[in-house]
Amino acid sequence: MPPTITAFESSPDRGRGQARDMRVRWAFEEVGQPYDVRLVSFAAMKEPTHRARHPFGQIPTYEDGDLTLFESGAIVLHIAERHDGLLPKDANARVRAIAWMFAALSTVEPPIVELTMAMLFERDKSWYAERLPMLQERVRVRLGELSRHISDADWLDGAFGAGDLMMVTVLRRLNTSGLLDEYPGIAAYVARGEARPAFRRAFDAQLAVFKAASQS
Repeated sequence: MPPTITAFESSPDRGRGQARDMRVRWAFEEVGQPYDVRLVSFAAMKEPTHRARHPFGQIPTYEDGDLTLFESGAIVLHIAERHDGLLPKDANARVRAIAWMFAALSTVEPPIVELTMAMLFERDKSWYAERLPMLQERVRVRLGELSRHISDADWLDGAFGAGDLMMVTVLRRLNTSGLLDEYPGIAAYVARGEARPAFRRAFDAQLAVFKAASQS
């Protein structure tokens, strides 16, 4: 039987491909491996059954035989280690790819998430106008550093790999912020990721869940 992942029963981003199961779907598509999806409601995510899979009551989770995982980064790394296509064979290049996965999640994503959450939930607060430029500048610092690294390269370290998959999904959170427009190299990098056939298949699969929920 193929592995089973969990995903939102009703997508909170209205099918924009931002939910973190997108990363796992994309990884499966890149390595050509089938997978099943168990859709869960927001209420079900907080129930003991789901918390047994994910202690913090979130998605995605991964189940394969007697192995259960949570955290999208850990799941993608597991997929990449089990199947060819996302990690280089060379030992040093392999470790660098994993380092870029950590960089995406630990260095680049936190200020982006803080900014996007403020834009979604704090617009009506008295401090929003004063706080927004500070949050935007924190993101600009990271985008500038990343832009200098990528320069004219297509991907972070040679061929496309797990680090790029994680980084592109993190950067896509800025699609509606306008900040990517300030860094054409980064915008082009994200566009290259989104143009990959595996990404499109993963995106369409996640979007289909939103469309089905909207019509029910």
